Amino acid sequence: MLSTLTPHAAASILLAVLVFYAFATEKLRVEIVSLLTIGVIALGLYFFPMPDMVPNQGLVLAFEGFGHPALITICALMIMGRGLVVTGALDPAARALRTVWRFNNQLGLLVTLLLAFGMSMMINDTPVLVLLLPILTQLAMQGGMPASKTLIPVNSAVLIGGMATTIGTSTNLLVVSIAQDLGMPAIGVFHYTHLVLIAAAVALPYIWLVMPRLLSGTEIEQAQERHNFLATFRISETSPLLGKSQNELAKVLPADFRFLSEMSGPLAGSMRLSVKAPRDALIEAARILGANAAPAWLSERLSREAAASRHDIVIAELAVTNDSRLVGRTLQNAGLEGLAVLGIDQARRFIHEYREKTADAPLREGDVVLAMGTEERLQIWAQEDALLLLAGVKELPRSNKAPLALAIMALAVGIASFGLIPIAITSLAGAVAMFLTGCVKFERVGRALSAKVIVLIAASIAIGKLFLVSGAADWIGQGLAQGLQYAAPAVVIAAVMLFVTVLTNFASNATAAAVGTPIAFALAKQLGMPVEPLVLAVLFGCNLCYATPVAYQTNMLIMAEGEYQFRDYMRTGVPLVLIMITTLSTLLVWQYGL
Repeated sequence: MLSTLTPHAAASILLAVLVFYAFATEKLRVEIVSLLTIGVIALGLYFFPMPDMVPNQGLVLAFEGFGHPALITICALMIMGRGLVVTGALDPAARALRTVWRFNNQLGLLVTLLLAFGMSMMINDTPVLVLLLPILTQLAMQGGMPASKTLIPVNSAVLIGGMATTIGTSTNLLVVSIAQDLGMPAIGVFHYTHLVLIAAAVALPYIWLVMPRLLSGTEIEQAQERHNFLATFRISETSPLLGKSQNELAKVLPADFRFLSEMSGPLAGSMRLSVKAPRDALIEAARILGANAAPAWLSERLSREAAASRHDIVIAELAVTNDSRLVGRTLQNAGLEGLAVLGIDQARRFIHEYREKTADAPLREGDVVLAMGTEERLQIWAQEDALLLLAGVKELPRSNKAPLALAIMALAVGIASFGLIPIAITSLAGAVAMFLTGCVKFERVGRALSAKVIVLIAASIAIGKLFLVSGAADWIGQGLAQGLQYAAPAVVIAAVMLFVTVLTNFASNATAAAVGTPIAFALAKQLGMPVEPLVLAVLFGCNLCYATPVAYQTNMLIMAEGEYQFRDYMRTGVPLVLIMITTLSTLLVWQYGL
């Protein structure tokens, strides 16, 4: 008999539906809805507390998400990910993947998906995504597939790989642990891996070929608007490509990099080359060629001065206005101090206004200068010489810290992966280590964290807790159990998986595991079915968290980087959920002969 729905449980269900509707319609910003949700829970439980609960306990429930280990873990992992980016620690991995992506974007995405799936089978989903996220973002900036088209597919591959073993996610361990407490025999690490591998093979064509087409690619338009800078490369005597011909160099240089004239012979030390390329291609080509776009002595001096002042070297684009003293001057007689100009993007002129296409030509109004120095010095220069500092300031990596950042991340992930210390503790320790060693600077930490993600996580934790404490989750579970008493085994398995999937995307996977596992045992007893396939249906359902950004912390990690909206998760995630439920339910029926 279905128990009576209490007022607090009814209110919890109504609030959850309203929040879901607000997220889906996007009439209000995500952070506004999240803060309103927390406020409603706090005020509601203060003025109308649950039985055996004092008003202050309701406030604790509403706001405990801000101190929850899940939120601390995500913030710490964001900081460590920032450390890997600013030190350039992931550049070698990015270059290896970029080689594949340069050959073919579709092949590059496939290799990345398979890599993400394989890693997440043995490593927690969140660290895997943290490792791949900056690489994919960097690839997008360097001409690969837009990040908005790759992050959700890669996240989906990570989540599917995470469900393939009992140690893939903490939720898997929670389901297995609850099932063992209720009397089911222990499940081995790879006990059901073959089922997930088959399901992954079925879902892969959709994730690889269809899902990116369902996502917008705004970065493509941005890439077309990037400035192409004229620069002079000074080849060093230690260049790894000395002796190579121009045709041979073209094969290893970025696709949008151009030589402005034919080389007089093979590449040689001290050679000066006039080139043209967008900012990122210019930087990458300089690295490959072992060249400097500014005099080597000037670059070294800027690095020493920045280190002494504990400031980062950045590269910025500045537009020359009609009031600037630079109009009519060349870089040689501009009298610049404390910075270096790497290239010039010449503004378009009328046909009769000829100007030599080199970085040494006089500057004109509308030209865009690519300059290197500390951010403070560039801002002063912009003010003094009437320049407009454009968006897109890029920090140069502190490469001497790269091995240290990699070691910190490896220790944090490795210790947590073996279950020695919880990921919340290792990630927090790793973030602190990033600060203490200078891999990430305190004043830059704001760039690593997203306020939208933080309040969204806190609100989702509060809703999940309210759902559980008010009895709403138990009431829904009872109704599901009664409705499936006389259904066929295949329908029962699919319905349990669908219910847990909805609960996972609606509240949290921990709540889904805690509620769904006892339901699986009750159904198995009532219907005379083996309990293991129903427990696995719960475990799989807890991992099918693709349809909303609040379903799992990795979904929220990619939200800011991909500039995703709530509807992007719904559009791509719902079909994947249906594919996985259909495939996994069929496989469980076949595996257990039901």
